[in-house]
Amino acid sequence: MTGIQTDQVSHKTGAPLTNPRAAARAWLEAGRPVAIATVIETWGSASVPPGGQMVIAGIDEFQGSVSGGPVEADVISAGLDVVKTGKPVTLSFGIPDEAAQRAGLACGGKIRIYVARLDPKTGLDLIRRLEDAAAKRAPVVVTTHLSDGAYEIHDGRTTADPAIAEAVRRARSAVDKSGDTFVHAFTPPPRIVIVGATHIAQHLATMATAAGYEVKVLDPRTSFANAARFDASQIVARSPKEAFEKTPADPFTAVVTLSHVGQIDDEALTIALNSPCRYIGSLGSRRTHAKRVERLKAAGFTDAAIARINAPVGLDIKAETPGEIATSILAQIISAFRKVPE
Repeated sequence: MTGIQTDQVSHKTGAPLTNPRAAARAWLEAGRPVAIATVIETWGSASVPPGGQMVIAGIDEFQGSVSGGPVEADVISAGLDVVKTGKPVTLSFGIPDEAAQRAGLACGGKIRIYVARLDPKTGLDLIRRLEDAAAKRAPVVVTTHLSDGAYEIHDGRTTADPAIAEAVRRARSAVDKSGDTFVHAFTPPPRIVIVGATHIAQHLATMATAAGYEVKVLDPRTSFANAARFDASQIVARSPKEAFEKTPADPFTAVVTLSHVGQIDDEALTIALNSPCRYIGSLGSRRTHAKRVERLKAAGFTDAAIARINAPVGLDIKAETPGEIATSILAQIISAFRKVPE
C-alpha cells in the first residue's frame, strides 16, 4: 500500500500524517519524491496565508492545503508534473468575486503558489532540520530562489540579516523585494501556558487545543493537575519556577494565570514579566489585580512592565460561566498572536 491513511501517525515524530510535513517525511522515507506547493503571495481574501503548504505524492495522495477550494485540483496536477520533471513552477490564480466561493475565498482575490520537488535524500535533510527546530522551539527561515528552487536554511535566533530577523519577529512569510526569493518563516507553534488547573482552565485547554494551539497546564497541586481532569500530555505538575526553567517562555508563548492562589500566580507572573512572551493575562477582579500590582511593584517591577498584564483577563464580552470566560480569554490571546509585534 502506497497511500497514507489520515488516521495514521508518524512513528518518528508522533505527528498525525494529516500534517503535510509529517506526510512528506513518510513518503520521502519510503524513497518517493514529493512536490511541495507553497502559497507565496495573496491579494484580497485568501483562506491560506503565505507559507501555507500542500505536499503531493500522487493523484490521490496529498496532505495540507493552499486554498481550500477547486484551485487545489490544478495545484495537484502541477505537482505531479513537477515530481516527474524536477522543474519548479509558479502558479497564479485570479478569482473574481462571483467565483470566489467555489475557489475557497470569501471574496475575490489572487494567489501565487510555488511548486517544487523534494527528493528523498535532500528533502529528508530539510524536513528533519525543520522538525528538530520545531522540537526545540527554535525559529528557522528557509529562503528559496524561485527561479531554480535552490534554498538556504537560516537560524532565526542568530541571523544578522535584517530581512530574516524581521520575518521571524513578525512570524510572516513573503516574497522579498527582488521578487525572486521567498522568505519562509518557520516559527514555533503558538503555545498557551495555563497556570492553575481550574475549571476555567479545563474549558480553555479544550478550546485552545481545538484552535491549534500547543497547550500546557501548569499546577503543582496534583489534586487539580491530573489525567482525570486534563489531557495527560498537557499536564505539568510542577511549580512555575520549575516548569519555566525546563521550558522558558519565548516570544511565541502566552501565559495566563488562573489558579487564584497568590503564591502560584505571582511566581508565574514574575517569570512571565521577565520573559519576551507574547501575552500575559491574569484572572481576578480589579480589586484583586490592584493588590497584585502592589505586590509586583514591591518586587521591583515598573508600571510599564506591569501594564503588560491583561487583567481582568479576557475580552469584555460580559462572560459569566467558566466556558464563557475561557472563550473571552482565548479570543484575547488569538488577538495578541495575530497582532504584528511593534
